[in-house]
Amino acid sequence: MKQLWTSTIAAIVLTCATALSAAPLKLQPANPQPSGLKSGLSVRYAYPENVKNLSEASSALTIRSERGRPLSGLDYRDTNEGEPALTSKRAEHVAAAIKGYVHFAKPGIHNIDFLTNDGLRATIGGQVVGKFDGRQTCDTTIMSEVEVPSAGWYKLDILYFQRYNTSCLHMRMGAKGKRVSWMPNKAFGH
Repeated sequence: MKQLWTSTIAAIVLTCATALSAAPLKLQPANPQPSGLKSGLSVRYAYPENVKNLSEASSALTIRSERGRPLSGLDYRDTNEGEPALTSKRAEHVAAAIKGYVHFAKPGIHNIDFLTNDGLRATIGGQVVGKFDGRQTCDTTIMSEVEVPSAGWYKLDILYFQRYNTSCLHMRMGAKGKRVSWMPNKAFGH
């Protein structure tokens, strides 16, 4: 039994060390770089009877969705109970497919995280940079370290769902070793 515990602890330590020493996720810039973008992000909504996870949100959007008013960016503060999620028509049981581009002004290594209530899977430049598959109050995802090879536009694709009560969605970023801060609305286009 002692040997089993020792082996288990060693495996956990090795897994954590590997994860901590992993190279940054290398983002791919949009090719070609888009021009003539409108500000903000496009969004499609679905209003399922009950949505509990990302799989159910994706299914609801595949079955039936409708175009919503574009998002101004990704700085949607925690709502009061009963207020609509993002630009949707409802406060609860909302699934959203958010698409567009995010502009990085400087190349380098950056840290990205999201605050979400409830679930989120965010992909930028071909890499999943934020994920939470469940229900939570407005709280952070695990921070992702990314490599931005050049300044410019990067494709952004987000699957989001809101289940009960209040909602929020924010994106933060900061250069490696610096504090993260809110991404300004002007950094997004579609």
